[in-house]
Amino acid sequence: MRSAPIVTVVRYLLLDRVTYLVLPWAWAAFGFVLDVVVLQLIPAGHGDDRWVGGLVAVPLVMLVVGAQSIARAMPFALTLGVSRRTYFLAATALALALSTGFGLVVAIGRTVEHATGGWGIGMAYFRVPHLLDGPWYLSWLTATTVLVLMFVYGMWYGLVYRRAGLPGTTAFAAAQLGVLALTALVATWAHGWTAIGHYLGTLTATGLTDALTVAVAVLLTGGFATIRRMTI
Repeated sequence: MRSAPIVTVVRYLLLDRVTYLVLPWAWAAFGFVLDVVVLQLIPAGHGDDRWVGGLVAVPLVMLVVGAQSIARAMPFALTLGVSRRTYFLAATALALALSTGFGLVVAIGRTVEHATGGWGIGMAYFRVPHLLDGPWYLSWLTATTVLVLMFVYGMWYGLVYRRAGLPGTTAFAAAQLGVLALTALVATWAHGWTAIGHYLGTLTATGLTDALTVAVAVLLTGGFATIRRMTI
């Protein structure tokens, strides 16, 4: 596997088909069934936009899958002579391919959902409020970007774990929570929550996708900087 091309490393990762090809789809199906059960137990409302949130499970699964792509699969690949750069690019390419496929399913699901009146029960499974409300092609792009974001975010956690172990990963997570808490304190002190709420309320799907794309670029930069400093 020495000097392996990116495609070869992607194929190596896909040897674990359960993690990459089965787990996200299984959770998507589980979330769909769960939404149907929940909506059957509550009184029907008006319209066809009753959203429960089962689809949220999929980005969370992608976060875990991204972490495992580094923490579990990378050490053996490196011992076979794969460079850290090649492995990182291969994992990113896999994230993009998986997310693009699932994003297309989301876009098709939204179309079917609309045509069937929310699957006959007014359910909004694929039509996530304020996130997947635009045209089908924009929903495809947004869903793809969200899933890539979560996968790459998980990769970064996996890299931190491989480099610094559990204490370092805990500190990494705590630092991010600290930044969020500090940001909330500053917003409260400056009475800025109204302005923040107004901005989020006026944010279009295109603007949100652009912001998510920037976040992906930041995470990729941070992840690549981390993997370059890892010892083999």
